[in-house]
Amino acid sequence: MSDNRINIPMILTWARIAFIPLIIGVFYLPDAVCSPHMKNFLSCVMFAVAAITDALDGWIARRYNMVTSLGAFLDTVADKLVVCSAIVVLLAFDRVDMIIALIIVGREIAVTALREWMSKIGASASVKVNWFGKIKAIAQMVAIPMLLYYDPLFGLPIALIGTVMIYIAAVLTIYSMCVYMAAAWPYLQAHDKQQ
Repeated sequence: MSDNRINIPMILTWARIAFIPLIIGVFYLPDAVCSPHMKNFLSCVMFAVAAITDALDGWIARRYNMVTSLGAFLDTVADKLVVCSAIVVLLAFDRVDMIIALIIVGREIAVTALREWMSKIGASASVKVNWFGKIKAIAQMVAIPMLLYYDPLFGLPIALIGTVMIYIAAVLTIYSMCVYMAAAWPYLQAHDKQQ
């Protein structure tokens, strides 16, 4: 990994983290200053920009050899924070069921902890991001901005489409977590036997 600490991918990651209070804070603006529809629109756009920087910073880091340990760590943390913050907003506005929120947030915490533990025992490659995790992330990144926007668009029921997508994301979330747990299970058993 490169020793560069401040580079373009790192700046994009920090920018993504900076979007978190903005995505939440826009809903605290008085209606006289910002209409409910405009709040939905702004939060949707900010989340979409954050999602784009997520794809962009990783691509730039790999393409131009700007990968750093700190950048890789912050990238993962930023992803989790943006998604979990948006889920909390959607839960507060009753746009997502509590069980769906718990599944998504709980999975993020559990898989992050699992990866950290696997890294400590030198087996992090066994729980690296798989295709199920990537499809789950895509489903979330489509569902969340739709639920933030919520209003119909060109006659399309955005709220309904977003709700269907978040349920699909929740199912994929459970499945991908099971895949990670199955990959880690032999190491967990071996660790228990050594105790």
